[in-house]
Amino acid sequence: MNCKNCNIELAPKSDFCNQCGGKVIRNRLTFRNLFEHLSETFFNYDNKLLRTFIDLIKKPEVVIGGYIDGVRKRYVNPISYFGLAITVSGLYLLFLNKFFPESLDYSNFAVKGQEEFQQKNMSFIQEYMSIFMMLYVPVYAFIAYITFIGTRKFNYTELIVVFMYWQSQFSLVSAVAIIIGAIFGITTGILSMFFIPIMFIYGVYILQRLYKLSLGQMALRTLLFFVVLGVVFVIITIIMVVIMLITGDFQQMIEAQRAAREAAGS
Repeated sequence: MNCKNCNIELAPKSDFCNQCGGKVIRNRLTFRNLFEHLSETFFNYDNKLLRTFIDLIKKPEVVIGGYIDGVRKRYVNPISYFGLAITVSGLYLLFLNKFFPESLDYSNFAVKGQEEFQQKNMSFIQEYMSIFMMLYVPVYAFIAYITFIGTRKFNYTELIVVFMYWQSQFSLVSAVAIIIGAIFGITTGILSMFFIPIMFIYGVYILQRLYKLSLGQMALRTLLFFVVLGVVFVIITIIMVVIMLITGDFQQMIEAQRAAREAAGS
């Protein structure tokens, strides 16, 4: 008998291939063994996906540090995990737009008179969510590289791996929370007010465990991180303003503010 995955010859009673590690399948596909396979894949603690998700909360330094050090079989690799997070993010936005469109309300973030403009911006971000998720990773990795430059522990590529796991884990958790919130009438905008600080706290937690710094040392690095983030944010804001000036959106925002002031004055 040969392995159906790599075609190498197997011993008669082999349960797994000694070449590729694939499981030897002898029975035809039925609803029963299909269900057993799905249960084993998604709900068994021993599977990589569930183990990766749990350990990224309990001991992220083992998952991320292990992958960087060469442990590649125990957990889902960062690219696959990131791909899963992008897929889930797309699906939950599709679900909300279809069944709970009222939950996609970000008016609490808008200045008075700019509610429509803010909603337009958020709709744009939702439409290109996967692209924004991919852009966040190298930007945050670059900021962390500057922030921890004196430690010489991780290079820029390794920090991209760190932030791929961070972004993926947070996206998966927030997708579930946002769907539950929508069912109970809580808008995404309100949930974002809680998730944004939690996102950064989780990032600090991961970096503290990876770099093995004391709370005092981590506090200083976190402060430096936010200083660099502020500089990057100012640069991005300038670029966005220039784009808005070119497209005419900036003038629309000014006119919306003027109309709101006139309405309030009358």
